[in-house]
Amino acid sequence: MRNAVAALVVAIVVIVVAINATYVVGQAQQALVLRFGNPIRIVHTPGLRLKAPFIDTVIVLDKRILPLDLPEQEVIASDQKRLVVDAFARYRIADPLRFYQAVGTVDAANNRLITFLNSSLRQVLGNASFLDVVRDKRQPLMESIRDLVNGQARSLGLDVVDVRIRRADLPEANSQAIYRRMQTERQRQAAELRAEGGEAAQRIRAQADRQATVIVADATRDADRLRGEGDATRNGIYAAAYGKDPDFFAFYRSMQAYEAALKPGNTRFVLAPNSPFFRYLNGAPPAQAPASGDRGR
Repeated sequence: MRNAVAALVVAIVVIVVAINATYVVGQAQQALVLRFGNPIRIVHTPGLRLKAPFIDTVIVLDKRILPLDLPEQEVIASDQKRLVVDAFARYRIADPLRFYQAVGTVDAANNRLITFLNSSLRQVLGNASFLDVVRDKRQPLMESIRDLVNGQARSLGLDVVDVRIRRADLPEANSQAIYRRMQTERQRQAAELRAEGGEAAQRIRAQADRQATVIVADATRDADRLRGEGDATRNGIYAAAYGKDPDFFAFYRSMQAYEAALKPGNTRFVLAPNSPFFRYLNGAPPAQAPASGDRGR
């Protein structure tokens, strides 16, 4: 019975010693082995490893790229514009020994990196203009911030892989003020364009009216001239006809006068029946035209 108990105790001791003499490093891990608190080796490759039981301590660290999100902060650009910057970083533990000696844990490293990132953001963005940050030089600025942070993070055994500005914008109050100013400017430009369009329309309308007046005046002048020429031609024809047969011309003109005077309606004449106006209606002979010799007298 005693032998069985002793064998069980020995087996338990062997198991405990075996467990404390081995450790496993995962595929995404690296390990720092300490003996009485002093580092003795760094393990970068995965697998099962041996250590001195009870006197060696193994600190397992992640060797993957770790995330770090920064809280939003306000930065004043070189043109005195306030910016709300939302950024993040990605880093990895490059030197486990230095990391352990400087900070010890990932949480402590994050706190130190946030301090470095905030100061680097203010330094780099404070020397850049608003347009450089939001549009023109964003990529070079992020690279400059990464290099500055890396210079400080190496003392912690860290390697900053990337720094990105997720968003850089004006504060809400400034954005509203700028929006109102832009809206006022656009309204002013629209009013100027409308005024210029109205002026151009008035100028075109005035030109069109002037051209129409000139065209109408020219047409009226030509019409009056043609009418005068027609009247002159007509009068010439009448004169020629009168010269050939004065009696017929007098008869024709009287008929025209009758037609114009005796139209249906309320026209009334107070004339003597033997008036010369009715000589053709009374059967009176037409007035004789004076002879050529008499016309000369």
